[in-house]
Amino acid sequence: MKKVCSPYFDPDFDDLPERIYGPPCRVCIDNDSMEDSTIVKVDSVNKQGLLLEVVQVLTDMNLTISKSYISSDAGWFMDVFHVKDEHGNKLTDQRVINTIQQAIGTKKVSPRSAQPKLYSNEAHYGSEHSTDHSTAIEMSGTDRPGLFSEISAALVDLHCNIVEAHAWSHNARLACVAHISDESTDTPIDDPNRLATIEDHLATVLRATTAVSWSGTGTDNQEVKTGEFLGGESTMTNVERRLHRLMVSVSDFEESPGEIEGDLNSSGFNVDGGCDDQEGKRTVVSVESCDEKGYWIVSIECKDRRRLMFDTVCTLTDMQYVIFHASIGTRDGYAFQEYFIRHIDGYAMNTESEKERVIKCLEAAIERRVCEGVKIELCAENRVGLLSDITRVLRENGLAVVRADVATKGEKAVNAFYVRDISGNEVDMEFVESMKREMGPIKLAVKNVDTTTRPSSPERSRFSIGDMLKTQIERLSQKVIPIK
Repeated sequence: MKKVCSPYFDPDFDDLPERIYGPPCRVCIDNDSMEDSTIVKVDSVNKQGLLLEVVQVLTDMNLTISKSYISSDAGWFMDVFHVKDEHGNKLTDQRVINTIQQAIGTKKVSPRSAQPKLYSNEAHYGSEHSTDHSTAIEMSGTDRPGLFSEISAALVDLHCNIVEAHAWSHNARLACVAHISDESTDTPIDDPNRLATIEDHLATVLRATTAVSWSGTGTDNQEVKTGEFLGGESTMTNVERRLHRLMVSVSDFEESPGEIEGDLNSSGFNVDGGCDDQEGKRTVVSVESCDEKGYWIVSIECKDRRRLMFDTVCTLTDMQYVIFHASIGTRDGYAFQEYFIRHIDGYAMNTESEKERVIKCLEAAIERRVCEGVKIELCAENRVGLLSDITRVLRENGLAVVRADVATKGEKAVNAFYVRDISGNEVDMEFVESMKREMGPIKLAVKNVDTTTRPSSPERSRFSIGDMLKTQIERLSQKVIPIK
């Protein structure tokens, strides 16, 4: 009888991937040490981009990072995060804890995965449509009054349905990431000729701004792209990372030579935290050298808000800096961040111009996602052209949209806008009745944001706008969507 032999496998073979890419992150969740927060500890072999990946996971779960300690010297990554849920409490849901451990614990950051993932769906305003059923499109350029409305109308003229869109504006620059589908078939648009037509048409809309470029090149940095470049995992932090990059591409960190009030323009004064508060405190970013270790120390003081750590870590990572150590803390509504960084090539900053650019980019990253004014959520039966109609009515009533999140959920369209009066006056309530008349039944909800804007004149109450708007809407609409 012949002897049957089993195939031989090297016992070290199973460990080969870990030796190449490093072991997956080790995650420890401590819910006992602190009374008011949950501690998330992460240990792993360090790779460029790993810190941002971990922060993205925590941010995507709507967790607030109140404190953090980071160290990644000697090739090893060790992080401690103090986190709270969206209500400011410790994490008690075991499913959430398991999700954190699984999402972070499976991270094996290869050089390829360290590259930015450029598309996402927002946690609260995410579309139920898969990104496989729509075509990605991004736009960036100089903002102006009514530009977002013009873009929406142009897509309707091109027989496109806007499945989802997220737009920011800062320093009179615009960045928008959207997903569109064919109006008649509700399928992705993949015909190269049609995509080229869409790009050309939207580029013409963006180029209609008459202001000169502020980039110093003598030409406007208007840009429209469609296609596969936005592929990636569906998380809001990924699309926000792309919005940050688009803003940098149009130099929103540079001061504008004149005040241009765009449809999505933010003045740099904000609601969610940023430049000024009632006591006159300001965002302060400084850079100092640490000659002994060859680091540059970046210090940030600003009003605390959610997603702040993501914005700063994302900016430093995309500027090709490695964060070796960091300390993050909050006190009395203010955030204090300190980063020890070197350039990815191993060198510290060599020139004053590089130092100044880091400061400006971080200041812009802190400011650009925030806004001032009144938050309006609208829910209606989804149809092609709905967004165009909404933004047109807002524009015709003298309201500027300073941020937008647009999505579809089943047969419903859920839109969130931050609006303010272009001329600086109180919001004219006639626009609510106009929207009712022109678009039929529509559910609205208003949130009077905790405004921390520039000092207002005595005759203008900064807190009366939202209260007045909400009173009018509740009178006109029997069902109001609650805002969380």
